[in-house]
Amino acid sequence: MGQLLSEENNKVEIDVAELQEWYKKFVVECPSGTLFMHEFKGFFGVSENQELSEYIENMFRAFDKNGDNTIDFLEYVAALNLVLRGKLEHKLRWTFKMYDKDGNGCIDKTELLEIVESIYRLKKACHADTDDCHLLTPDQVVDRIFQLVDENGDGQLSLDEFIDGARRDKWVMKMLQMDVNPGFWISERRRKSALF
Repeated sequence: MGQLLSEENNKVEIDVAELQEWYKKFVVECPSGTLFMHEFKGFFGVSENQELSEYIENMFRAFDKNGDNTIDFLEYVAALNLVLRGKLEHKLRWTFKMYDKDGNGCIDKTELLEIVESIYRLKKACHADTDDCHLLTPDQVVDRIFQLVDENGDGQLSLDEFIDGARRDKWVMKMLQMDVNPGFWISERRRKSALF
């Protein structure tokens, strides 16, 4: 007997035992029953790292569905389900929400540039030995994304433009996802906590 979460026509089953395990870990990490920003940063091990901190703060806000500056267990389960099992469209919708910092339903060049710069710093911090000389600058990435995705030329990306552009162009998909995988961090954290 598992709890079913519907995704359009597909169903993803979360086993009750798995849900109970998530709850046990959540209670251990968050005895108060809610996850605060500083705990969320600690969860990803980025308390002291400014490059990672900005990205994690944006991720936290995207997971905080009701905007109360905490993540409760239901938001936690929804976040884990999205990151670990979510369909591409759902992940893109979540990414859009994370990038739309002012919440107006569109991403402008300034918002996208802030995210791209943050992700570049994040990638550099995570992969200090990576040779980034072949990469475009953040400004070039933003300009190219807007050339390829901003269909009506209004200088803003709507949710539909964002999703359609990512589906249409593999480079855009890679850049919009920025090759940063919170699912890896969550899986790695779950693996490490299972060892103890």
